[in-house]
Amino acid sequence: MRLIMDLHTHTTASGHAYSTLTENIMAAKKNGLKILGVSDHAPMMPGSTHSFHFGNLRIIPEYVEGIRVLKGVELNILNEAGEVDLGGKDVETLDYGIASIHVPCFSDLGRDGNTLATINTMKNPLVKIIGHPDDGRFPLDYEKLVKAAKEHHVLLEVNNSSLKPTSYRENAADNYKIMLKLCAEYGVSIIFGSDAHFTSDIGNFEKAMAFCEEIGFPKELIVNTSEEKLMSFLK
Repeated sequence: MRLIMDLHTHTTASGHAYSTLTENIMAAKKNGLKILGVSDHAPMMPGSTHSFHFGNLRIIPEYVEGIRVLKGVELNILNEAGEVDLGGKDVETLDYGIASIHVPCFSDLGRDGNTLATINTMKNPLVKIIGHPDDGRFPLDYEKLVKAAKEHHVLLEVNNSSLKPTSYRENAADNYKIMLKLCAEYGVSIIFGSDAHFTSDIGNFEKAMAFCEEIGFPKELIVNTSEEKLMSFLK
C-alpha cells in the first residue's frame, strides 16, 4: 500500500516544532509523497503564531519542488458548542482544517460533553479532519463520533504519533481498536497523520499502518492512498 500524502504536519510557526516548511517539503519529496499539508497550531495553543499567519498562507505556491502543498490549520476545539480559535478572513483561502482537543485549550467535559464538542465542530465547513480522537484523558462515545463523521463527511485521523511509546496521550491503541471497528462497520474513511514536529517524521505512518494491518482494517477506507479520495472530502 503506497501512501502519498501527509496532512498533519507542523513547522516552527507552531512554537514547539523544529523544522521550516521548506525543510518539510524537501522531506516529503525525499520520502516519495505527492501531497504535503501544513497544519500549524491555531493561535490559542501556547507559543503558536498570530492569526495573520494563516491568511498569508495564500502566498505559498500550489506546487513546490513537485510537491502539492495544501494550506491548513490545526484548530483547537474550545467548548461543547464546537467553537474553534480561528475563523473569518484568516481561513478563507485555507484548503482544510484539522480540529483537535488539546490539554491547554480544552477542559474535560466527560464522555458526553467531549463527544458533543467534537461532533459540533464537524459542522464547521473548514473542518475536514478530526485530529487524534484517541486520548483517554478526553473519553469519547465512538459510535456517535463515527456516525457523525459519516453524516458530515469528515475524516477521522489515526495519528501515528499517538501510537508511539513516547506519546503522552492515554490508551490510544485501545481507543483506536474501538473506533476503527466502527469505521469498518459503517464504512467511514480515515486518514493517517504523522503529526510531525520535525522533518524526520514527515510521512512516517509506520505505527498507524502496522496497527491497521494487525486488526485487518479495510485498505479502501484509508484516503492517504489516493488524491481523488482526499479531494472528495476537501472540495
